[in-house]
Amino acid sequence: MKRSSGARLCSTAAIGVLSFSLLTACSDGGSGNTSGSKASSSSSAASSPAPAAKALTTAELEKLLLAQGEVKGYKVASGDDTLPSSKSKVKTDKPACDPLAWATAALAPGDTDANASNAVSEDKTSAATAKPTDLADAFDIDMTYVGLSSYAGDGAEKAMKAVSDGVAACAGGYGLKADGESTKVTRTAAEKGAAKGDETVAFASDVDMEGEGTATFHTAVVRKGNTVATFYTVNFAAMAKGGEMGAVPAAVIDAQVAKLK
Repeated sequence: MKRSSGARLCSTAAIGVLSFSLLTACSDGGSGNTSGSKASSSSSAASSPAPAAKALTTAELEKLLLAQGEVKGYKVASGDDTLPSSKSKVKTDKPACDPLAWATAALAPGDTDANASNAVSEDKTSAATAKPTDLADAFDIDMTYVGLSSYAGDGAEKAMKAVSDGVAACAGGYGLKADGESTKVTRTAAEKGAAKGDETVAFASDVDMEGEGTATFHTAVVRKGNTVATFYTVNFAAMAKGGEMGAVPAAVIDAQVAKLK
């Protein structure tokens, strides 16, 4: 397992498998004074028929992932080996909630084996962003896991519907187990996502931090033709300040969707 630092290990593990107790440990002990999501319960869906096309292969999807230099102010890294290797390793106690859990783990939310992922993080050393002034500021970085999946026929629309239906069905929360790590999502709420691609579903998830309060994470799922992109963001400094991770960066969504066919 390759790691540049303990912080790298904590961040990728938290993003990849929702290991929220580990995330709390990485944030200087965390803060118990956290609060749940106040997000509105609305969704954005500008639906249009997807072309009757053959699904792209994993190799083709990897070429469509964002590459270094394509998003100003952000660094791009390949997927990390702390991510679950397959959907069979990410399960919830409510089958309707599985697509939500898969989307947060950069796995395909629908029925396909064509899937690719990477990580896009804010680059505070670049000219486009302010340089960190101390250790706490260095952790104030948005890190987004991006997953791409492709489908034949109307599979992409079905995947989006599974996510949308899951948000409603899982409003009261669900139990999640990923690669042996268990956690509890206490609430899921639809959010108004920016209208991107052919269809967008966005939602917030409140997660029990095992005695350290509640953290709120945001996910966006966008369909363009028969390709679905998922975006899930975490910010360590936000964790320490109260658990609100903030929205998925619009620049990351815009740049990735623009690359899709």
